[in-house]
Amino acid sequence: MHELGIMFNVVRSVESFAQKNGVKTIATLVLQIGELSPVVPQYIEACYPAAVDGTLLQDTELKIEILPGNALCQGCGKVFNLLASGKQCPHCGGQSWEVLSGREFMIKEIVAC
Repeated sequence: MHELGIMFNVVRSVESFAQKNGVKTIATLVLQIGELSPVVPQYIEACYPAAVDGTLLQDTELKIEILPGNALCQGCGKVFNLLASGKQCPHCGGQSWEVLSGREFMIKEIVAC
């Protein structure tokens, strides 16, 4: 489970940001995770309490937004969701495509109290 290591890095980044900006309390941390990312949202949620224990984020609510795994079909030029379509363009049946989104893992928002 590499998600715990990822969350330790997120906590360090958020604490550094908070310190530089004089933020004393954080109410909510919002992460964005793409459907095609190797990071598993359920594992992030599971390891979050351990990663924030004893830190500035200890009492912070975690929110996760899932970003769609979209691709551009090289055959017809239409955008489609890779997972929903079984990695095949639902418009023309093409199997040649370029990933547009869904591999992301980002800190979207830090909500201070």
